[in-house]
Amino acid sequence: MLRDDVQLISVDDHVVEPAHVFTAHIEPKFRDRAPRIADRDGVEGWVWEDRFYPLSFQGNAQTRRFRKGEAGRGEDLFARRYEDMVPAAYDVHERIRAMDDDGVTAELLFPTFPRFGGTQFLEAHDTELALAMVRAWNDWMIDEWCAAYPNRFIPQTLVPLWDVPAAVAEIERCAAKGSRAVLFVENPHPLGLPSFPTGHWRPVFEASAATGLPLSMHIGTSMGLIRPSPETTPSVGIALCGINSMSALGDLIFSGAFNGLPDSRVALSEGGAGWVPYVLARLDYTWERSRLEGLENPVPPSEVFAEHVWVCMISDRYAIRNRDLIGVDKIMWEADFPHNDSNWPNSRKVLADTCADVPDEEVRRIGEENARGLYRFPRP
Repeated sequence: MLRDDVQLISVDDHVVEPAHVFTAHIEPKFRDRAPRIADRDGVEGWVWEDRFYPLSFQGNAQTRRFRKGEAGRGEDLFARRYEDMVPAAYDVHERIRAMDDDGVTAELLFPTFPRFGGTQFLEAHDTELALAMVRAWNDWMIDEWCAAYPNRFIPQTLVPLWDVPAAVAEIERCAAKGSRAVLFVENPHPLGLPSFPTGHWRPVFEASAATGLPLSMHIGTSMGLIRPSPETTPSVGIALCGINSMSALGDLIFSGAFNGLPDSRVALSEGGAGWVPYVLARLDYTWERSRLEGLENPVPPSEVFAEHVWVCMISDRYAIRNRDLIGVDKIMWEADFPHNDSNWPNSRKVLADTCADVPDEEVRRIGEENARGLYRFPRP
């Protein structure tokens, strides 16, 4: 069971950037071109390089503030203005109150405007400005948001995906400032970037391993979720989001991305965990039988997973039932606040119900200790 003394850590939550993020933290010479919030026909969004990016936030009945005439579902779940969200989405002090209400001790946060892996900045016309924006977001997250409550937030940082040497430099810079993870993508190829099998990203994996910062690969960072046809409801992709993590896992392992890097670690974020035993069995089966040209991993995929990869769950009963096959030390918990999947303000109760028959020590590892170990975030 989930005991009261477990300090629950969520390894996947989200923050909507407040309006001052870039103007306050970007290098002075870029300040006049930094993204700013503007209002266009009643919709608030970011203006950057003459492009307008509406606020992007899909909440639920608890985290979205509905207007008169809204039905509270479907498109109504998308916020159009800051006032459409609970303040905890963008205000650090309100976030702490929301975490306390939810029984959550600490969070690992993913961006909104930059997108979950920083892919927004690939649209830049001026890459020097885009790099300054990456650095500004990182400095805001480490020096302002996390610094306000250092025991309550695990800092993680963006990298410039278009420039590997600059990405390595930013990993090293942010590691020295206290970062504990690196925001990355689950599959670079759909973004027009070199794939994992090309070896292009080897310096990033090496820098991640050398600094002890795991790579966070969130679902949807490879141009979205699965959508079998143009007519398919987006709910299909949301329900089957684990497919993204399955694909990323197979590609990473078979590409040999972890070869020779015993300290390289990856967290597959928001992809669930109940699927892991089947996928590992299938990867091992293929590795043993097919030996197709291009399989670069010298040991079975299940062994690679056990050494290098972590997964997370919200209320995944199949992950709990199969925790011994996955590895209890490989499973972490997430709240996904303030997004649609979030159970706030009842997240702790939902996890407690899910783990009602699980030994206390195993729940403690899933709810707290695995995250503290992976992200080097000890109890104060």
